Amino acid sequence: MKKSGLLVLTALSTLALAACGNEAAGNEDADGAKKVGVLQVVQHDSLDTAYEGFKEGLAEGGYEEGENLTIDYQNAQNNQDNLKSMSEKLVKDQSDLLLGIATPAAQSLANETSDIPIVVTAVTDLAEAKLVESDEEPGRNVTGTTDMVPDIAKQTDLLLSVIDEPESIGIMYNAGEANSKIQADLAQEALEDAGVEVKTLTANTTNDVQQVTTSLAKDVDGIYVPTDNTFASAATVIGDVAKETKTPIVAGSIEQVEGGALATYGIDYASLGKQTGEMAAKILDGDAQPSDMPVEEANELKLHVNEEMAQALDIDPDSIKEPE
Repeated sequence: MKKSGLLVLTALSTLALAACGNEAAGNEDADGAKKVGVLQVVQHDSLDTAYEGFKEGLAEGGYEEGENLTIDYQNAQNNQDNLKSMSEKLVKDQSDLLLGIATPAAQSLANETSDIPIVVTAVTDLAEAKLVESDEEPGRNVTGTTDMVPDIAKQTDLLLSVIDEPESIGIMYNAGEANSKIQADLAQEALEDAGVEVKTLTANTTNDVQQVTTSLAKDVDGIYVPTDNTFASAATVIGDVAKETKTPIVAGSIEQVEGGALATYGIDYASLGKQTGEMAAKILDGDAQPSDMPVEEANELKLHVNEEMAQALDIDPDSIKEPE
């Protein structure tokens, strides 16, 4: 009997401690703390910068990590199995809001929940990715920002402007990334309209990037690279080849230029992420729902020149001007 009584007392004590723990969690919710789950497809400068910008946007909207906000950040390192398991975890943890950085991460989260609000960034075409019904009226639990440059012809014009009498231009991207193909097709159309020959090569993994870049550089006067995750992850490799072969490369984002391309008139991912954070703050406030928040384009595009690369290519950095 004494042993049974001890067991009962132990069980009651355990329940009491659990109750205290639940009460503490409830107090935290009552204090207004919000939980945001973040899924990033892979680590590279553009996406990392977008995440930092997102946190800045949340902070400006009144949500500061460590004060009234907790963030569970997951990076899938470009692994499909990781995307699935990490998405399941973030949804199971009952996040108040989810962020998907790049298309595969956004799609993975959207596949797991139609209830939790989701904002996305670094996604080129949300409608094409079946994340929204339309950019103007998303109609679902997903909205966010697109990294589609409003006029890709300005990027290709920038490339043509730094080459004397260009005859052929290369385009490289990962054909497995739907958003990259969209940009590559638009770039090809713009270049052909400008009267130059276009040669295209693709790479499936970062391991293929050096070979593809080297091969293409031998046959063209310059190269265009869209905001492609595979090529962005190997930006320094591309830069090394560009220096060796004296090939000017215009890329889709500032981070790609800092990694090794010559120039861009493109997306500032810190600013784009901040826009996304500001949208998220409105949702957390209860002032908006993703279903009726239009998808936003980048507020600003910037000319960014890699001066070191320009000098290596014998190009005057000051001669590179913003396209009209």
